[in-house]
Amino acid sequence: MFTQVTRDVIEPQAVLGMIGSAADGAVILFLGTVREQNDGRAVSGMRYDAFVEMAESVLAGIAREAGARAGSDRIAVVHRFGELAIGDVSVAIAVSSPHREESFAAARYIIEQIKQRLPVWKQEHYMDGDAEWLAGTVPPIGA
Repeated sequence: MFTQVTRDVIEPQAVLGMIGSAADGAVILFLGTVREQNDGRAVSGMRYDAFVEMAESVLAGIAREAGARAGSDRIAVVHRFGELAIGDVSVAIAVSSPHREESFAAARYIIEQIKQRLPVWKQEHYMDGDAEWLAGTVPPIGA
């Protein structure tokens, strides 16, 4: 199992290379990318801020939970922070397991829990020069 919160560019092939075994019949790779439009507004880029130490701990916990649910420890999750351009990968989730159902479910669980619990905030930059912090979910006390 591998988790990381980083400023570095995320290389999907490298994330995929961290998982898999001869016993696995399913390999899932989910990539979250910066899109060029949100809510009808043209986006020029995005900034992610993170409480890195807490985010690393929370992300590792989420991956462990997903692994327990899927019956697989072959999970790699990388979340980026800093300034990102259109098309950049902001999050990569790779899961492998003997069957597709477990891999899909684990990847879905991870991204949904990231959205709910990870102390990472995003600010969209718009083509008109404006910027806006997007509403997120505040992690529960003690998370």
